[in-house]
Amino acid sequence: MSGHIRHPRDLRQSVCGLHAADVQRWETENPPRIDYTCEDCYTLLPEAQRPDDANHPAGDATLIDTLRRIVAERQYAKIDGVIVDVWSASVTILIWDQLRDDKRQRLLTLPSHELILRCVAIYTRLTHNGGDT
Repeated sequence: MSGHIRHPRDLRQSVCGLHAADVQRWETENPPRIDYTCEDCYTLLPEAQRPDDANHPAGDATLIDTLRRIVAERQYAKIDGVIVDVWSASVTILIWDQLRDDKRQRLLTLPSHELILRCVAIYTRLTHNGGDT
């Protein structure tokens, strides 16, 4: 059974046009796993067809500049095949600016999506425990 992707503008249907009531499983990863996703949903999703706005190999410090641009323009971008929204970019920049240089270098060894997820996890832990960032 393959998962379907919910239509971005009509939550009552999947991207391939199947009605939401008929969908047994939604694909929740972003980007969705190609192996387990309805092929029509995956190929029709406009964001999936969109070319990358930026490519940053692990260790490339210009990723932070790209994230700052996303925040400044208030427009999501596709980085290394992953859609990065404004909130994720702003949280990553917020955490990045608070880190010591040695911690920054450790984060830069990760792929771009892992770096962003790690910063979001740090932010979540800080705000969940009553810290104000």
